[in-house]
Amino acid sequence: MQFEPVIGLEIHVQLATASKIFCGCSTEFGKPPNTNTCPVCLGLPGALPVLNSRVPELAAQLGLALNCEIRADSQFARKNYFYPDLPKAYQISQFDRPICENGWLEINTESRGKSRIGITRIHMEEDAGKLVHEEGGTESMVDLNRAGVPLLEIVSEPDIRSAEEAKAYMEKIHAIATTIGVSDGDMEKGHLRCDANVSLRPSGQEKFGTRTETKNLNSFRFVQQAIDYEIERQRDEILDGNTIVQETRLLDTDRKVTFSMRSKEEADEYRYFPDPDLPLVRLSPELIEKFRKNLPELPEAKMQRFMEEYGLSDYDADVLTASQEMSSYYEKVLAEGGVPKLACNWIIGDLTRVMNESGKSLKEINLSPENLADLTKLIEHGEIGSKIAKTVFAEMLVSGKTPETIIEDKGLKQISDEKELGRLVEELLAANQPQVKQYREGKTKVIGFFVGQMMKQTRGTGDPAVINRLLKEKLDG
Repeated sequence: MQFEPVIGLEIHVQLATASKIFCGCSTEFGKPPNTNTCPVCLGLPGALPVLNSRVPELAAQLGLALNCEIRADSQFARKNYFYPDLPKAYQISQFDRPICENGWLEINTESRGKSRIGITRIHMEEDAGKLVHEEGGTESMVDLNRAGVPLLEIVSEPDIRSAEEAKAYMEKIHAIATTIGVSDGDMEKGHLRCDANVSLRPSGQEKFGTRTETKNLNSFRFVQQAIDYEIERQRDEILDGNTIVQETRLLDTDRKVTFSMRSKEEADEYRYFPDPDLPLVRLSPELIEKFRKNLPELPEAKMQRFMEEYGLSDYDADVLTASQEMSSYYEKVLAEGGVPKLACNWIIGDLTRVMNESGKSLKEINLSPENLADLTKLIEHGEIGSKIAKTVFAEMLVSGKTPETIIEDKGLKQISDEKELGRLVEELLAANQPQVKQYREGKTKVIGFFVGQMMKQTRGTGDPAVINRLLKEKLDG
């Protein structure tokens, strides 16, 4: 039996504000436990919330960037549930009157091509605290520094059909949120995380299957792992004749499997009602229009510009603009005179590989835009070949030296002098007559042997184009 996955994401974006959503406490990360707190975020009796006016402004800007309708008078509601990290025993969120609705985002994946993912709503809410579990211990502690930190929850329609699409959608949300500056997007600090709802249905069936929700996925890789596992797990359960249970699950990142956490709550179990302590949030049409006009260049528009101005492929431009940090770095390289296509190849190839292997961000990698630009210019002008360029690149990452300095220090300057290379070619052919005979008898692939020997003799500094031409001239002559 063939099954179709049906996936929806609930992405939580922490807003880039200095203070919390309903009080003046700092949102600074990494402070000692329970120091960024006050009577409001501790939920003490009599403490009243006051809305941080920056929060709805940032929410509206993100909603506009995601093609949403902006509600002129949205409303906060109380979401009631009991959990140790929720001091009030309710979370201030939004329910039937969210600030943004009916949006969409277009993504592009290899398996499905371009597809439009609907966005049901974006609503404002406060974050809960954090439980800290002692390893091997029987006790847990509560840190309420995060309680009251402002979040936007972006709820997609169930339009996603694979883990690949879910990852692409989440990456694009991240790129847009960081591009317009509503969030820092630091996923290691929990600035962007998501819950993934997954169900299966027989191919061709319209009715949805029973869904599970895997919570608190804080990296693009984990989102893909969790969804891939859930799809396989649910398929096996159905084929074995078992019933899928609607539940909340967690991802074990070491084993790459999900496991049951609790049964899934429905909306009516939260007993939502309007928060009596907070008035309606009103945004004027003039203010919304001002936000719309002041939006910076979004990733989709930047992608088209990269293709038109720099001659990049659809794929290359898409990869570069999936991250605000990466696209900004690319343009800094070009501003230093970098060669567009070569710069793109180095960034999405070797540089991205180094970042993945080291776990470092672009900010932490010791490679200035000026140095990478100089490397591309040296390659373009034929002063070094691709093999030497990789050696220079690796040294640049370690020492931070300019490529010119590294080439000079290590004697890596490319040899293009035809007289010098011609002499080496003649010596090589004279010393390898059996291979010369093979070439002239039609086994032309043996030229690779000669090229390899020449590169060995020149320690990789011989110009490959000149070497190939001289070899052919001598061998065919």
